[in-house]
Amino acid sequence: MQIIPAIDLQAGRAVRLLRGDFERETVYGADPAAVARCWRERGAALLHVVDLDGARAGRPCQLDLVRAIAAEAPVQLGGGLRTREDVDDALAAGVQRFVVGTAALDRALIANLAGAFTDRLVVALDTRDGRVAVQGWTEASNWTLLDLARELIGCGVRRFLHTDVERDGALTSPNFGSLEGLIALGAPVIASGGVAALDHIRRLREIGAEAVIVGRALYEGAVDLGEAMALAG
Repeated sequence: MQIIPAIDLQAGRAVRLLRGDFERETVYGADPAAVARCWRERGAALLHVVDLDGARAGRPCQLDLVRAIAAEAPVQLGGGLRTREDVDDALAAGVQRFVVGTAALDRALIANLAGAFTDRLVVALDTRDGRVAVQGWTEASNWTLLDLARELIGCGVRRFLHTDVERDGALTSPNFGSLEGLIALGAPVIASGGVAALDHIRRLREIGAEAVIVGRALYEGAVDLGEAMALAG
């Protein structure tokens, strides 16, 4: 299982939000590229970067900054990628994998992306109160997690990312139940949201998560990256 440090970008800074609330940010660095370099030097093989401004605007807003981060470490990018042109621009900025969330509701687009990019595509199925959240986590769709996941597997999706928004940045625990249900469908799953201790990483490994994104717990010292990577194996 892979440990992936998170870098969320808002107004050019590295931040973390609490439960997806754009007004409840904690700033962890004025130079996100330097933050990326730090995680890379400490052993991270991939970083999860989210353009929060892009998620709200519905289009990438910080690709120059993403390009600088990608020059420091391999990047998996999400936030505002809702068209094929957005994806092409992100890949041109040097990202290795891209994450789409709101665009998951456009099954024709997803089938196109899955066919063109296979394993470079990650679909984020993030939930709030049991429903898949879209538009930068600000709106709930009519889809449940597993129903939409089944549809997208039929469109060729090979990898999912799942966050329970109510746990994101809260240092509580991941939603192991929803993750286990998604993992049981057979596609690799990246777990995110709520990781606060090494025991959470141990359990995520046991239930079969492919990777886990860790944010606030790393920045605030609740989890040590080296210890987490050793435990993840």
